[in-house]
Order: sequence, then structure tokens, then C-alpha cells
Amino acid sequence: MGSTLLNKFLIKKSVENIQHEAENNGLKRSLTALDLTIVGVGDIIGAGIFVITGTAAANYAGPAVILSFLFSAIACAFAGLSYAELASLLPVSGSAYTYAAATLGELPAHVVGWDLMLEYLVGSALVAQGWTAYLLKLLKNFDVTLDPSWTSTPYEWSDVDGFVPGAGYINLPALLIVFLVTGVLILGAKQSAGFAGVFVAIKLAVILLFLFATVGYVEPKNWSPFIVTPTEEDIAKGHNFGWGGIFKASFNIFFSYIGFDAVSTTAGEAKNPARDLPIGILGSLTICTLLYILVALTLTGIAPYRTLAGGAPLATAVTALGMKWLSIFVSIGALAGLTSVLVVALMSQPRVFYSMATDGLLPPIFAKLHPTFKTPVFPLLLNGVLVGLSAAFLPIDVLGSATSSGTLWAFMMVCTAVGVLRFTRPDIERPFRVPGGPILIPGLGVLSCGFLLISGGRDGLIRLFGWMAIGLVVYFVYGHRHSKYAEHASREPAPVLKAADAKLEA
Repeated sequence: MGSTLLNKFLIKKSVENIQHEAENNGLKRSLTALDLTIVGVGDIIGAGIFVITGTAAANYAGPAVILSFLFSAIACAFAGLSYAELASLLPVSGSAYTYAAATLGELPAHVVGWDLMLEYLVGSALVAQGWTAYLLKLLKNFDVTLDPSWTSTPYEWSDVDGFVPGAGYINLPALLIVFLVTGVLILGAKQSAGFAGVFVAIKLAVILLFLFATVGYVEPKNWSPFIVTPTEEDIAKGHNFGWGGIFKASFNIFFSYIGFDAVSTTAGEAKNPARDLPIGILGSLTICTLLYILVALTLTGIAPYRTLAGGAPLATAVTALGMKWLSIFVSIGALAGLTSVLVVALMSQPRVFYSMATDGLLPPIFAKLHPTFKTPVFPLLLNGVLVGLSAAFLPIDVLGSATSSGTLWAFMMVCTAVGVLRFTRPDIERPFRVPGGPILIPGLGVLSCGFLLISGGRDGLIRLFGWMAIGLVVYFVYGHRHSKYAEHASREPAPVLKAADAKLEA
């Protein structure tokens, strides 16, 4: 009996039926390779450059934060190749959730889907609060100050005292930007990609302006020592520096690479998923890694790394150089960058809801599409409300590490899924294959992401597994009772799609 029960928890969806769903999902296929690359760049380039770089350098890695970005990029490259294979083979919304459903089974897929919810919910709220911080920085350049009662949360988090009173009543700008972006997303994916594209262009232009305008101010002495030896005061604050600090910084910045997952969640809306998804995933990875390293190199070259701990390190550094005009442009670029991240993150989360609901793991209302816009309106609205209220009232920084933990866990599951599916279904023709066989790159992806997950420390792991425990309660109370996995397994599978057939046109 125990074996039978376990088999029910591990029942899988067939690849053929998932591919059949891709042809009949009701979502409008309107996204091109360029759109998908914009989606990836839009979600990756944001908090990682404009906020996290300074904190990672000042508190953990020093000038060697460049290595932190490099290590994260290497782990992401392994995961990105795995994502490209699975996304082109299974071009439906749901991302890592769908891949787990086809390879690991119902219960692991539910856990992965629940994990993705944490990534996008917490990550979006953090970005919204960062958006407020840069708005205030921009206004300050024009001697305009907003009342902190309406731009700060009522509570803050202290590692020593826990929850403490904050400076305000509500972070109103964060709430309003989340609601505005949610409204745009309801209009449809193509409009959303265009909306994000404008802001992607602005922030990339500003980043390039920052790099060219400050190159003459770089002082090589600021890079020495490159790998910092921590003082007793650093250790007392938890800032260990050295190699441990480099990997800790790599863990902290990793959540900013969640854009790869965001690209794959829109697979059900790609015009030609077999060709466009690998381009979107790997193209955005290459562009963003190059920009991260260049910005980190320049930032730590123009300012001592210990001065970069604030929430707006780029603006702080150029202001110290006497370049107020550049501080204004950087703040505008940061607002554009964080807005585009919100567009992608808030677009991706409801697609995961949609996929889980079509499988019965969430109520049917999460899978209902708007008759005109062909978008999942209810999960979009619910997600917007949850993210908006969280950003407005809660000290989201307490869950910041959970976002990176969730991202790393999802990437590990995707890498695992590639290897499992290669062995269990070698007969399927894959439009894109991870080079080097089913073990080498997926295995390196699991090891590298697992190492960074452990480097994040105990608190991140506790928050991650605590959230997963809540997901298990939801699964046993609702999901398992209403699951359609058994129905999928007993359904006569559709023919396996060949590479030519996988090129679905709008």
C-alpha cells in the first residue's frame, strides 16, 4: 500500500500530452526571440546592478565582487542551457514546475511550483521598495523631499531586535507602481513586452552612459587589496570577506538572475519556441553577465568599496565625484530598470498559477483566461494585490535571502530534470540539446547551484524549507485531492512532436 501511495505522489505528466497542451493552451502566441530576450534582460538587469552590487561589495566581497558575479554567471550558464533544452521541448507556461511534472512527478512538481511563487512574490516586493528608494533619490537631486510617512513601511527588521517601528505608515509609491504594472499586464503579453522594452532601452542607455562617463575616474588603488582580509570589526558585523565573503555575495546577488526562469514561463506565448527560447535565454544571459561585470569593475574603481553600502550605490558614487547630472540620469535608469523587472516578474508569477491550476493543484479560477485579452486575469490581480500590499507594509528584506534560495533550488531542479528525461525518454527528438551529454553540464549545474545555496547560510535554508512546508500543507489539503495528473497519465498520448513540428506559429 505504501508503494502504491508513493506512486500516486510521483505520477508524471507525459511529454506528449504537455506538447499537445502547448498547441491548445488558449494563450496568444505573439512573442518573438527579441521579445523573449527583452523579457530576460528586463528581469535580470535591475536590482542586481542598481542596488545589490554596492551592498555585496561593501559587506562581503570588496573589489572581488567581480568574481561573485562571475561565479553566479557560470552557475547560471549551466542552468540556462538546461532551461533552453526543456523550454524548447516543453513550450508551455509553468517553467520549472512543468519540467518537474514531466520528470519528477506530482508532489515534487507542486513543491517546485510553490517555490517559484516565493521567488516572484518576494522578489517583486523587494524591487518595488527599491523603486521607491530611487524615486526619492531622483527627487532629492531637485531639492524635493517626500514625507517618509507615505514612503516607508510601518515596520522594519532588526537582526538583533526583530520587528521594530518603521519611519512611516505605508510605502505608497511601491504600492502604486505594482498596481500600475499589473493593469498593463492584464492587457496581454505582447503589450507587456513592448512596455518592458521601452524601459529596457532606457536603462541600458543609462548603464552605458555611466560606464563611459566614469572610465576616466577609475583609480586602480581602489582594487587593492582585491580579496579583502576581514578585520575584527568586520567579523563582528558578519562581514567575513575573503573567499567566504565572495561566495556569500554570489549567493546574495543570484536572485537577480531569475530572468532565465521568467523567459521560460512565457514559453506558451512564444511564436517559435524551438528557436526563440534558446536565443532568449542564452542571449539575455550573455548580455547581462557582461554588463554586471563591467559595472562592478567600474563602480569599485571609482569609489572605495566600503562607501557603497547604501541602497543607491551608483548614484552615491557619481555624486561623490561631483557629477550631479550623472546621478540624475542614473536614478532615471534605475527607475526604468526596476520597472522593467516588475513587468517581467509580475507577468511570470501568474503563468505558474495558471499551469498549476490546469493540473488541478490550484482552484480552476487560476486558469481562467480573459475572453478578450487572453490573459489569466484572476491570478494577475491576486498576485498584484499580494505584492503591492507586501511592498507597502512589510519589511521584505527579512525574506531577501529566501528569494536567492528559491532561485537556486529551482535551477537545481531544472538541471536534474534534463538528466532524468534524457534517460527515461531518449526517444524524443529535442529541438535543442545541452551539449556534452545528459550528465556533465546538468551535473555541474546542480553542484554549482547547490554550493551557492549552502554558501548563503542557515537562515536562507530555513526560510526556503519553511516555505516549502507550507506548500506541502496546501498540497495535501487541496492539490492532491483535485489533481489531474492521473487523468493525464491515463489519457491517450498525442504523437511526439518532432523538431519541425515544434516550430509553432501564431
